[in-house]
Amino acid sequence: MNPHLFVYGTLMSHTGTEKARALMAEADSLGPATIPGVLYRISWYPGLVEGTSLVHGEVFKLRDPARSIVWLDAYEGIVPGDGPGNRNEYERVERTVRLATGSDVTAWVYLYRADITGCAPVADGRWMT
Repeated sequence: MNPHLFVYGTLMSHTGTEKARALMAEADSLGPATIPGVLYRISWYPGLVEGTSLVHGEVFKLRDPARSIVWLDAYEGIVPGDGPGNRNEYERVERTVRLATGSDVTAWVYLYRADITGCAPVADGRWMT
């Protein structure tokens, strides 16, 4: 299983959330990274949809990806076996992300799948809350 995870919201280290601390305890940071897309403020959390702008975040290398992905999927509200067109708000997919060093890595990322009507885009693609 791919050990790399790109995070762009409440799981980023600067947020200091309980889940961000849990992630940092189970993974090694590879540092800042970007991914093509558009970031939206959904509520107190963001959602990333595919697009041509840049979204800024961090990449982590999970020490035990099979174990960590279980709680990460639960945190993102992913119901196992609930495929496209169903009730999951997010979908975990592999995408190429660019590290600040300039190299690319394939990482898991949670894309937002629900309706973004009425959600404000985050202009600079950086989640700071």
